[in-house]
Amino acid sequence: MALVHSWRRMAVGVATAVAMAAALAGCGGNGDDGRAQPIASLRLLGSASLPTGTVFEGVEFGGISGLDRAADGSYWAISDDRGGERGTPRFYNLGIDYGASGNVTVKINRQANMLREDGTPFPATARTVDPEAIRTAPDGSLYWASEGNWSPTAASRFQPFVRQMTAQGAFVRELAMPAMYRYVDNATEGARSNKAFEALAVAPDGTVYAANEDALVQDGPLTTLQAGSVVRVTAFDPGTGRPRGQYAYALPPIPVDAAPGAPFGPDNGLSDLLAVGNGQFIAVERAFASGVGNTIRLVWTEITGATTDVIGTPRLAGATYAPMTRRVLLEMPLAYQGVKLDNIEAITWGHTLPNGHRTLVLAADNNFTADTQASQFIVFEVLPQ
Repeated sequence: MALVHSWRRMAVGVATAVAMAAALAGCGGNGDDGRAQPIASLRLLGSASLPTGTVFEGVEFGGISGLDRAADGSYWAISDDRGGERGTPRFYNLGIDYGASGNVTVKINRQANMLREDGTPFPATARTVDPEAIRTAPDGSLYWASEGNWSPTAASRFQPFVRQMTAQGAFVRELAMPAMYRYVDNATEGARSNKAFEALAVAPDGTVYAANEDALVQDGPLTTLQAGSVVRVTAFDPGTGRPRGQYAYALPPIPVDAAPGAPFGPDNGLSDLLAVGNGQFIAVERAFASGVGNTIRLVWTEITGATTDVIGTPRLAGATYAPMTRRVLLEMPLAYQGVKLDNIEAITWGHTLPNGHRTLVLAADNNFTADTQASQFIVFEVLPQ
């Protein structure tokens, strides 16, 4: 396995960076402006699961909340084990192999820790970060997103962020985050506990996009069975690391209610974004109903000339704006073609099939729950228009 072993600090020329990003994203067939041709449909190829309790190098594998294909064909995966639970916050390199016949195999190649600015790992004994997404940068380094950790006690409160690290986990930089995403009081403004950054994407032009899972407090209520909500998708300049635009993505109502007597109610959220072209994405909407299961929607969504830049809008509740477009590519209710859907939180491009069609790989966070969940990987063939 050929892993990336060096970080070149913004030394790649613009033309080279764009070409590398397009290759990493698998965006074949894009026009000169980096816009992709629409997808007609998706065909299930197969799935595989690693059972909860799988141990690698003495640490339990699981909690896979982000997945992205590297230039060498391997995959980067990040665990949402936040510390104070099963181990030190970490990420993995995986091998995921499959063909047109749909026989999917998954191999864990190695694991590493995300490091802090001083070069030390995040603590294994306390909650500080909540890793939820990982993406490959044009130069082979990695972006990763943390939901942070809400606490009413300031000393135990850690803010959401998006950072860049080397392929070995060393800190490179932190992107400049708009203040609206910060935890404030979990009641009147700011991010809601465990509802911050879940989605991360890198476009062919290198632009980094990050989005919260469900509405910020000032942007309105969380999704319900009766009404949807809205999240913010922020675009970051890859050179400066500063935001250069922000767009609203409308989440639909929760599709299925929880079972009677369930310990908690149902929810719906944006769990990941995959760049298809510049300003074009496949969004993963993940709904869960306790005692019932998961409903997963894959949605084609775009930032167009008509989409409102809301970065200067402090409160979306009651505001007038045009959200990103939304077209459902595939809805998978509870079980799909014999595959019982798990907690899908990640999506990436896979390899290209012999017929020239691209593939998508989805991954599920098993929540380290042995009785009912596993680390699931599902592969789809992309059928172009």
